[in-house]
Amino acid sequence: MTHAVAASSAAVPRTSRWTVFGWFALVFLISSQAIAIAISPPDRDMGDLQKIMYVHVPAAWMTMLAPLAVLIFALKYLLKHREEDDLLAASAAEVAVMFAGLTLALGMIWGRPTWGVWWTWDPRLTSTLVLFLILAGYLSVRALIDDREQRAQWSAAVGVLGAINVPIVYMSVRWWRTIHQIQSSPSTVDPAYVIGLRLNAFAFLFVMIWFIHRRYEAALLERAAEHAAENAALGGYSRE
Repeated sequence: MTHAVAASSAAVPRTSRWTVFGWFALVFLISSQAIAIAISPPDRDMGDLQKIMYVHVPAAWMTMLAPLAVLIFALKYLLKHREEDDLLAASAAEVAVMFAGLTLALGMIWGRPTWGVWWTWDPRLTSTLVLFLILAGYLSVRALIDDREQRAQWSAAVGVLGAINVPIVYMSVRWWRTIHQIQSSPSTVDPAYVIGLRLNAFAFLFVMIWFIHRRYEAALLERAAEHAAENAALGGYSRE
């Protein structure tokens, strides 16, 4: 497994295609935001405050999508014990924490003028906060456990728990009484807002993929450096 990671770190794609993809994701995001803001009229009740939807809603979608990536790679690690899968799960978890935090922060900013409070223990908000805490716990487990195999196994279990919470977050607005609106669809959203939402959904997806890739690339290099330091230490000990 050590040699596999070292080999993988040497084979990390550093070609221009990922640089191009990163710039494409950034330009697509900026363009999608600009188009959505430009073509959507002010909401009847919220006015221009409605335009925060083009950031909050896609961020919320990525908050539910990224933990599923954690689940996939965590299960792959438990089945195959490939360290690369563990690093991919960890990379996805870091990105998931970022999007979950962004979702909560934007929700509070949106909720203050519409609901009159920064925070309320609404089922959707509470379940999203629980997901955020589980993901933060995932990262804490990785920071606290030194043994690589034990860290990967324990964090994989936490990652599975986080993914289990995703359908709870999604269905919370239907299972319990809530002031948060139910899931929107093209048939329930004004056509003036659909294009902007769809564009930004793809924009956030591209950004999420690029973030995960970049974090995975960095993790491979970090792990290769750790292995090199360990090998050097063992080599120095053997010469003594």
